[in-house]
Amino acid sequence: MAKNEAKQIKIKLVRSLIGTTPNQRKVVAGLGLSKKDQVVEHFSTPTIMGMVNKVSHLLQIVE
Repeated sequence: MAKNEAKQIKIKLVRSLIGTTPNQRKVVAGLGLSKKDQVVEHFSTPTIMGMVNKVSHLLQIVE
């Protein structure tokens, strides 16, 4: 794989944001998610993967 090519991943919000901290809500919003069961596509970059790891209990990676 070339240096500029990054694999695309689909990220799904599987849990509600009720009861989460404001920082976790900002991370989820930064990923482009706002509603439960919403799916977005992002490139698998270190920044995106760090955001996913921060709120991994709320998300699911869809293949």
